[in-house]
Amino acid sequence: MRRRLVISYLLLMVLVLLALETPLAVTLATRETDRVRADRLADASRFASLGGPALRGGGPGPLDSELAAYDDLYGIAAALVDREGGTVTASVSWEPGPGTVVALDTALAGQQFSGPDSVWPWVDEPVVVAVPVTDGGEVLGAVVTATPAGKVRRTVASWWALLTAIGVLVVLACISTAFGLAGWVLRPVTELDAVTHEIAEGDRTARVRPRLGPPELRRLAASFNNMADAVSDVMDRQRAFVAHASHQLRNPLTALRLRVEELGPSLTDDDGRAEHRLALEETDRLATLLDALLTLARAERAENQRVTVDAAEVAASRLAAWLPLARHRSVTLRLDAAAAPAYARTVPTAIDQALDALIDNAVKFSGTGAEVTVAVRSADGGIALQVRDTGPGMTASQLDQATERFWRAPDVQNVDGAGLGLTIVAVLVDASDGRLTMRQGRPRGLVAELWFPSPEDPVTGPASGDGADGIGPAERVGSAAG
Repeated sequence: MRRRLVISYLLLMVLVLLALETPLAVTLATRETDRVRADRLADASRFASLGGPALRGGGPGPLDSELAAYDDLYGIAAALVDREGGTVTASVSWEPGPGTVVALDTALAGQQFSGPDSVWPWVDEPVVVAVPVTDGGEVLGAVVTATPAGKVRRTVASWWALLTAIGVLVVLACISTAFGLAGWVLRPVTELDAVTHEIAEGDRTARVRPRLGPPELRRLAASFNNMADAVSDVMDRQRAFVAHASHQLRNPLTALRLRVEELGPSLTDDDGRAEHRLALEETDRLATLLDALLTLARAERAENQRVTVDAAEVAASRLAAWLPLARHRSVTLRLDAAAAPAYARTVPTAIDQALDALIDNAVKFSGTGAEVTVAVRSADGGIALQVRDTGPGMTASQLDQATERFWRAPDVQNVDGAGLGLTIVAVLVDASDGRLTMRQGRPRGLVAELWFPSPEDPVTGPASGDGADGIGPAERVGSAAG
């Protein structure tokens, strides 16, 4: 942006210089040409006063020596011609040319001639002046001079070079001033951009210095700081509310369950015991829902701090943690991952919680005899973790709603759960600048894939991927069958 501002300032200055210096350059060339033409007209008029006797047949007289001395001293050719255009006398360097023919025709018609109007540095035509020689109003002949334009061209070129040098100095000064001015104007914007990135990375204490730049940008910086303070205060209040809610709700819920449990021995009626069992189940469901809500709240209010973890190691540990439940439900768990580390950069515990939610759903809804595979690979400059199962899967419309809060498929309403697992996964993945994609498996089942960026640290950077499609040969496989 600074470069564009400087270019705009520079373009404006160049246009102003062209508008000022171009007419001045033309004026200087015309003025120098007029001066030379005026001098030559004066000389030619003096020669014309001496040319009358020569044209009346009295011989060249002193005009011949005058023209020779004039040519020798100034290098300017001159000639005296009669009314028919014949040369009566001329200097040594005199040579007729197209310019002198036009000048003589004008002078023999009784008018003075001088040209050109301006001598340009790139034009080599001489300055030609012709004056008629008259006697009592009768034109007897004409005197013509041809002045070489070299000296005039050099003088004009010198003036133009001086104007160019002045223009270059002005442009350089404009560039220096433009960079300083653009820096002064854009410094608050640059700092605002940097502070915005710092806040996005989790530093909620970053603020913009409000005393930089023009008044409008100072007000913008002050407004941004006020907004950041307000957002930080709201987040602190929300975090405090989550902590207090966790403490205030957990204790009454635990006390309520204990009281309901104590009622059990005093119930002798079968219907009463059934209702008692249902009450205990509802308290357990409420506790599960409370835990899911607190987990979701903490995930949404994360400071977006990044940590580097070995996704393959985390996947292996979570698989080992879920093996007992998988055996109990006769579900086979498999790990498909290379032996090398697969480093990913995420918010803390993002991979752990996301895999727990996905494996829990896969084991819970796949059914007896199903197989769940957790695969880890490098893909698209990051790390992809894939959870595949051979269960009933989801329809396309159900996949679109799967990450909505409290949503559950119609055919699993009676299965334990709060409908927040995939929502928590989506929040954690988004906070880690990752991706969550789900699709139907082939020939059946569900495929849920997590993608997390790799760290920029070359020591713990990502290994070269084996392609974006499919999973490479497994070098480390674990399984559990019921």
